[in-house]
Amino acid sequence: MSTTSLPVPDHAPRLRDAFLATGFTADGLLDLLGAPAYAALARSETVPALRATRGEGALETLVRLFLLQRPVAYGRARDALPVDACLADGWVLRDGDEVRATVDVRPYGGPEGQDWFIVSDLGCAVGGAGGAGGQGEGVVLGVGGASTTLAGITVRTPVASALDVGTGSGIQALHAAQHATRVTATDLNPRALHFARLTLALSGAPEADLREGSLFAPVASDTYDLIVSNPPFVISPGARLTYRDGGMGGDDLCRSLVQQAGDRLNEGGFAQFLANWQHVEGEDWQERLRSWVPRGCDAWIVQREVQDITQYAELWLRDSGDHRSDPAQYAARYDAWLDEFEARKTKAVGFGWITLRKSGADRPSIVAEEWPHPVEQPLGDAVRAHFDRQDYLRTHDDAALLADRFRLVPEVVQEQVGLPGAEDPEHVVLRQNRGMRRATKVDTVGAGFAGVCDGTLSAGRILDAIAQLIDEDPVLLRDRTPQALRLLVEEGFLEPADPATTA
Repeated sequence: MSTTSLPVPDHAPRLRDAFLATGFTADGLLDLLGAPAYAALARSETVPALRATRGEGALETLVRLFLLQRPVAYGRARDALPVDACLADGWVLRDGDEVRATVDVRPYGGPEGQDWFIVSDLGCAVGGAGGAGGQGEGVVLGVGGASTTLAGITVRTPVASALDVGTGSGIQALHAAQHATRVTATDLNPRALHFARLTLALSGAPEADLREGSLFAPVASDTYDLIVSNPPFVISPGARLTYRDGGMGGDDLCRSLVQQAGDRLNEGGFAQFLANWQHVEGEDWQERLRSWVPRGCDAWIVQREVQDITQYAELWLRDSGDHRSDPAQYAARYDAWLDEFEARKTKAVGFGWITLRKSGADRPSIVAEEWPHPVEQPLGDAVRAHFDRQDYLRTHDDAALLADRFRLVPEVVQEQVGLPGAEDPEHVVLRQNRGMRRATKVDTVGAGFAGVCDGTLSAGRILDAIAQLIDEDPVLLRDRTPQALRLLVEEGFLEPADPATTA
């Protein structure tokens, strides 16, 4: 464990200015390449982009040099960027009359339109984390789907301190620097810390406190308002690649990360992780993950995908390029994966998000669910609202619930499902068009209740009116409705009319 002090490249601001002046930005790339070629890059396909950059302009030069890893003539490089300063800082190397990049630089649009640049190993910006075949064990990847997912679900309220565990190329630290006064980033790989510093410098962001070491070891007893991590979560038979294989058995790395996070969070703070977890024969995966949640923390665990063990092994064998190796070696490594899963009685692997909130509650809220459906990113506000609702429900018994006033959340629609021509629908569905985009089936009372919730009348008074309309005993209706009302609040269809009740 160590605190790593790396020099900021002397000419990073000049290089950034050159990028901006030539339009080497996310928007500029889209304009130059066109949507099909731009999308192909995300799939690690470079031919369309190479065809689109056959011109002699400065932007074409920079795309070929830093994004497509092609050598360019020294004269073209000199016209596009401060080439001698880049040579001095090590961004590029000269080879005769040509210049080659030493790193990949990927333009990346920040959440508020910022022009950022993510620095990674050669060959790892195009397609992001879509594969690192042929790279060394300490490879540093660029931005992939997992990176953008974590950035999108992170709660973005202003905080005093944030920690990025396993920072890699620094994308999560870069996001955190926009709303945290102090950012600390750790990684077991010292090269990753170097790349994270380059990313921050080239993106014009404040420096972070970069520390070398595993998980929380580099931060000792420090505590934070926000912790984020896209860790090396791959469940593998060995630790061949630092960026993906944590070196612990099974899903122990993800479990350790979650269990230890409670002691590193300040009161009210959030810890948000991507993770893989085993589906073990004879165990309920939800109960297994609930056991990971540290004392004093609420949790929301969302399983987004499940793969059987053969699919999972093949995915990561392709990622490391083993499918292009000697067939016998590929078969031996495939066998090793299956041996590992068999020894641990693992029948499948789940992937998803784990969010903790340090509440100190005596009765913590731990929600574990499967949600493979599309969601609306960014989701950070929806994540924070989920925990606000848990606070509300925990402090309101049935009587308090019926005494409160509610509003239907904006952009919730009602759908009636039934046979064509039928007099009455078979059932009614409420559907969200924002956030998690949930849908829930409700009965006649639930649909009528949601339809008139405008914050004017208490829940109890609305139920009394419905009871009169359907000729039901209002006392019995009040007795049987709170559970359904709690579900509509918990899933975000209804919100208390007085915001103070959820604060």
